[in-house]
Amino acid sequence: MRIRLVATTAVAAGALTALSAVPAQAAEYDSALKIRGIQYDAPGSDSNRCSGGNTAEEYLTIKNYSRSTTVNLKGYVVKDAAGNKFTFTASHTLQPGDYVKLRGGNGSDSDTKNVVYRDNCNFMWNNDKDTIYVYKPSGSRADVHSYTRSGSDADRNGYITYHD
Repeated sequence: MRIRLVATTAVAAGALTALSAVPAQAAEYDSALKIRGIQYDAPGSDSNRCSGGNTAEEYLTIKNYSRSTTVNLKGYVVKDAAGNKFTFTASHTLQPGDYVKLRGGNGSDSDTKNVVYRDNCNFMWNNDKDTIYVYKPSGSRADVHSYTRSGSDADRNGYITYHD
């Protein structure tokens, strides 16, 4: 009986070692649309005034990584950990390899300049840490990434790249 217990314990310990040696992986979602990067901290002092503020300098870049599928952003939702959200209410198509910058502040959306404005002068992303969620119109998750200033932004420039 003791030999069986020792053997079982050794097998269990080996399995535990094998499991702990496997690095944790971020969830990879089946979506052509992914977060390319985020300017979570606008350059300069934060000023969320609609006139003269710098919320437009804070942006999220979303890219269509498909090789053949065009994606219409209408109905996609971008949220942060606190529940702040933006819904793409208008049609905005991304060809394969194309991207859009979702900027804070007010401005004119432009397909040719690859920009959509949130029409909100408040900053959406926290400067110390946050989580970014992108949801498809169906409600399923397209992508998610978390960051911390100290752990994710080695050069401390306020910009983090997720997918090249």
